[in-house]
Amino acid sequence: MKKVKRILISQPEPTEKSPYDELIEKYDIEIVFKPFIHVESISLQDFRKQRIEILSHTAIVFTARTAVDHFFHICDSLRITVPESMKYFCMSEAIAFYLQKYIVYRKRKIFFGNGSLASLIATVNVPKHRVDKFFMVLADSFKPEVPRAFERAKLKITKGVLYRTVASDLTELDIKSYDVIAFFSPAEIKSLQNNFPDFEQDETLMATFGPATAKAVKAAKYRLDIEAPKPDTPSMSKALDVFLAANPPQEITV
Repeated sequence: MKKVKRILISQPEPTEKSPYDELIEKYDIEIVFKPFIHVESISLQDFRKQRIEILSHTAIVFTARTAVDHFFHICDSLRITVPESMKYFCMSEAIAFYLQKYIVYRKRKIFFGNGSLASLIATVNVPKHRVDKFFMVLADSFKPEVPRAFERAKLKITKGVLYRTVASDLTELDIKSYDVIAFFSPAEIKSLQNNFPDFEQDETLMATFGPATAKAVKAAKYRLDIEAPKPDTPSMSKALDVFLAANPPQEITV
C-alpha cells in the first residue's frame, strides 16, 4: 500500500494561481516544482563555427520568445547593431510583442502569424517578402519541419542554432522522496538519468505529457503510470486529478 503525498513537477513554478493549487487543496498533497532542464546560449566559438553573417540577412524568424532573447544576446556579444531596416517574422503575436524588450516596436517591420506554422509561412510567402534572406533562430533540438516548410516554399533561409537545452543540476534533490514525477519533454528524462545514474523506479509513479515524452520514458525502460494528453485529460493537472480521484491517496497501490 502506497500513499501519494508528494508530486514533483519537472517545470518552473507557476507565477500565478494554477490548477495544481486546486490539487493540493483537494487531495491534501504537496506539489514541488523543479525544472529538470534549462536553456542557455551557445558560446561565441560555437556560433562562429556555423559561419553565419547575421547582417547579410534582411529578415529574422522567431518561433519562440526564448529565441528572441538569445538572438539579441549573440548580437550584443558580437557588438552587432541590427539595422532598423531588418524585418522580423514571428510565429505569434505574443512573440512579436516580446520584441519590445529589445527594440522600439513601432519603428520596426514586424510580422506575425497566429501561432501555427502554416500561418507563419502564409505571412512570409508573399511577393514583397520572397526576395528577403531569412535567418531562422533555432535551438539545438529544433523541429525540422519548421525550416523545412521555408525550404519547400523556396525561400532563402539560413538556419542558426543560438541556444541549447541542458540538464539542470538536481543532485541536491531527494528524488526518491517523491511519489510521482511528472515529465514534459524527453530532455527531462535524460536529465533524470544524468543526475541520478543509479535511479531505480521501484514504487515511484511516472507521469508524462506528450507522445515524445511517453516514448522516452518507455525507451529508458521506466514504467509509465499516467499519460496526457488524452481526450478526457488534456493537461497534466487534469491527468493527475483523474488519477488521484480514481486512486485516493490512502488507497493507491503499485
